[in-house]
Amino acid sequence: MIEADRQSPSVKAPFDWARFARFLAVGGLNTVFGYSLFAVFILIGMPTAAALAAGTVLGMLFNFKSFGTLVFGNKDARLLPRFALFYAVQYLVNLISLRWLQSLGLSALIAQLILIVPLSLASFLLMRRLVFGRPFSR
Repeated sequence: MIEADRQSPSVKAPFDWARFARFLAVGGLNTVFGYSLFAVFILIGMPTAAALAAGTVLGMLFNFKSFGTLVFGNKDARLLPRFALFYAVQYLVNLISLRWLQSLGLSALIAQLILIVPLSLASFLLMRRLVFGRPFSR
């Protein structure tokens, strides 16, 4: 085989569809849990930001274990601070997007449903790279 035929490190690996399917399954469970908490908090009268924060915080540790173990095959607890930072940034993006959709006249519950898909896709890609990715593992 000639040298040019070998895959160089700069060539991207093919997309891991099996891992993405596991992410969707585990993420589905996590999303139902988190959205249910958010909905309950909204329905009992909590402000949107507080309801979103409470749902995010309560789901974070469960999500760390489920995503780390079942999706990315990494249960290293040393990654928890990075995961928490990821969730903090995700919370801010979610809150800004949620408020924007509400300013267009959508209810908090409908707006959050709309945001689930794009935020989930972004979460998979970013978690794979920035939280559980090989470049940062020991």
